[in-house]
Amino acid sequence: MSNFLAKIFEPYDGPKLGAPKLLVLGLQHTFTMFGATILVPILTGLSISVALFMAGIGTLVFHLITRGKMPIFLGSSFAFIMPVIAVAFSAGDGGDLGLGHEYALGGIVVSGIVYLAFAVLVYFLGAKTILKFFPPVVTGPIIIIIGMMLAPVAIDMSSANWGLAIVSLLVVAFVSIFLKGFIKMLPVICGLVVGYLVALITGNVDFAAVSDASIFGLPDFTLAKFDFAAIMIIAPVAIATTVEHIGDVAAISATCERDFIKSPGLHRTLLGDGIASAVSAMFGGPANTTYSENTGVLALTRVFNPAVMRIAACFAILLGFMPVLSSVIATIPGAVIGGVSVVLFGMIAAVGARTLVENKVDFKDSRNLLIAAVVLTLGLGGAVLPIEIGSVSFSLQGVGLAAIVGILLNVVLVIIPEAISKKK
Repeated sequence: MSNFLAKIFEPYDGPKLGAPKLLVLGLQHTFTMFGATILVPILTGLSISVALFMAGIGTLVFHLITRGKMPIFLGSSFAFIMPVIAVAFSAGDGGDLGLGHEYALGGIVVSGIVYLAFAVLVYFLGAKTILKFFPPVVTGPIIIIIGMMLAPVAIDMSSANWGLAIVSLLVVAFVSIFLKGFIKMLPVICGLVVGYLVALITGNVDFAAVSDASIFGLPDFTLAKFDFAAIMIIAPVAIATTVEHIGDVAAISATCERDFIKSPGLHRTLLGDGIASAVSAMFGGPANTTYSENTGVLALTRVFNPAVMRIAACFAILLGFMPVLSSVIATIPGAVIGGVSVVLFGMIAAVGARTLVENKVDFKDSRNLLIAAVVLTLGLGGAVLPIEIGSVSFSLQGVGLAAIVGILLNVVLVIIPEAISKKK
């Protein structure tokens, strides 16, 4: 068995740690990813148990495909929250769907296939060539849109009890800014715990569902179903998350001082992320993505052994077999989650703005100004582009529409003119 694993996972050449220390470090990474990973199913109505289980499975799949070289954990992706809500419940003005979660899951499965397409392109064309189509002037506004589209969800949840929401928000801010050490990496969990305790004291928690939950049991898996309209709403989001993935791989490479874009290769990391997301959604879980929270722990501890992440994945899988945990989590008042979400969703938008600033995007250049303006307006303005091809009809909207238009504008206004000028 050890020889088989040795062939799949390349041996770690860094400092060796004993099993007890590896277990504790793995548990730390599990706690780090826990708050954000469960928040996605809470907001979208997917199963918490399945989300935890598939986060663990997805991480192991990723490590298998990347030959165990990278210390990465895959958790639930925030980028798909609004598209999933739109397909499962209602897409909003002019685009009501309400098809149910099964069809939203089908859209996520296809988004995983989009990752595979990018992996093939990177393999044959090279990472540098592909990245030309995703400059900061396109990716920054797209990330801003993802955060701002989620803002109404956070406000709606918070409005149920602004007192609880403000308590949770302040705790998240306090932990992030003033505390040190490992606890600083857990602002989401701290905000949820303190907000929950206040809700308990003030009588705002209903335990009716917990009494019927068993301690151990199988996750409530749901098989994905497919609808073309749902796919066209959800799958294009993979364009934005692919860019996020590339950024995360670069960040982890810098943290670990190893070029993971070269080895195991960006094509392998994209392949691993895409397959993990597709497998997760096929059985009822959210899309998976590389977790910056866990990258922060790497920077803090300086322990880069990928085995630690695989141990964390095993803990996540075990948590998926505890229905009582899901029931207890479900008792958290929506306002508490809303207060935490105000910070989280705003931070996503802030990351987009930081992308523009750190890459020194020149908005005195009218081309950059035009691209960013169109992307933001289409993404935040609720634009819906109906498309009919023969008997097939669907619509592009939200992040997907903005991303596609942004890429096309960049090609027409930047890439093609630069190519023509070079030939001259």
